[in-house]
Amino acid sequence: MAKVILKRQRKKRLEQGHPWIFQSEVDRIEGDITPGDFVDVYNHQGYWLAKGYINPASQIIVRVLTQNPDDELDERFFIERIRRAWAYRERMLPGVRSCRAVYGEADFLPGLIVDKYEDVLVVQILALGMERRKDWILRGLLDVFAPRAIYLRNDVSVRELEGLKQEKGFWYGEAETEIEIEENGVKYIVDIENGQKTGFFFDQRQNRAALRPLIGPETTVLDCFTHTGSFMLNACLYGAKHATAVDISEHAIETAKRNAALNGFTNVEFVVANAFDYLRESVRAGKQWDVVIIDPPAFAKSAHAVPKALRGYKDINLNGLKLVKDGGFFVTSSCSYHVRPHLFQEMIADAAFDAKKVLRQVYWNGAGYDHPKLLAAEEGDYLKFAIYEVHSRR
Repeated sequence: MAKVILKRQRKKRLEQGHPWIFQSEVDRIEGDITPGDFVDVYNHQGYWLAKGYINPASQIIVRVLTQNPDDELDERFFIERIRRAWAYRERMLPGVRSCRAVYGEADFLPGLIVDKYEDVLVVQILALGMERRKDWILRGLLDVFAPRAIYLRNDVSVRELEGLKQEKGFWYGEAETEIEIEENGVKYIVDIENGQKTGFFFDQRQNRAALRPLIGPETTVLDCFTHTGSFMLNACLYGAKHATAVDISEHAIETAKRNAALNGFTNVEFVVANAFDYLRESVRAGKQWDVVIIDPPAFAKSAHAVPKALRGYKDINLNGLKLVKDGGFFVTSSCSYHVRPHLFQEMIADAAFDAKKVLRQVYWNGAGYDHPKLLAAEEGDYLKFAIYEVHSRR
């Protein structure tokens, strides 16, 4: 294999366990390479550090597969990595039938995402090095999961940064593209063909379950940015008296309605509206709920977008807090990696001050068990989720 020699003056991120090597960290490459090839990585003194695959067209020039020199990067290696990823889910989520089964770098398979929906797998291949090993990956998935079908959701722009084309469609077998799954006792219809990401947001599994102690037989719930209704559905399962579900997407609301019907919940009002406007109008109308949930999409896709994103987050959190009955609960979340946890908490504190509220934090979490994160790779620490008890400041 060719050798990638790293610069002397660099942060020792690789030695700490980070799975990416950037162009700016590379001093030179010794030997001939074809994009996607396996390479050995050495420090400036010639000390071996890792093996991975290379793509000179990407800013992430090498994605690390192993820091064990004895590992052979062959088909058996990939199959065993997939097997270990699934064994971890079976241990952490006993009996789970639907979850994120392989989570890229965090499962030491950089550039590979696999979501399991009952007996159907949905796969995203996000890096050239993985694309070149598609045959190995397919055999691994068939060996470990024996799925009825595998659907590719390679319709993401990040593939173009790797020199790959976008595509989607069945990779193996055939199945319906709407699949019924169950999570936390709630049933969902998942659209694996046209749904966001791969069809469902598994990362909030434990956070959805965290609603349970907030809900009683007289509890009213407002769920903004409801998407397909996941938080609202959990609230109803736990016995909420009434829920209001708001989303700007008519398609999302229609799916949320189908999910509510699937679970037999008839105590939900569905509203197609811009959540920013709905929150402001509800404040002006003097409305209040026992539990208010704010779970928006990512507002900051880059570092320079953070100031604007924080203004947006403060707007919805400020108005959301005003809509919580005294002694009720405020549930808020952000999936913007660039809005770091301390910035998110500072924004909430500012919103609470302006809303004349005193908050008592009762729960703080990130992504669930099927979305582990490498300690050395803060990029995996994207989800912030909090529950606060809300009291009016006299």
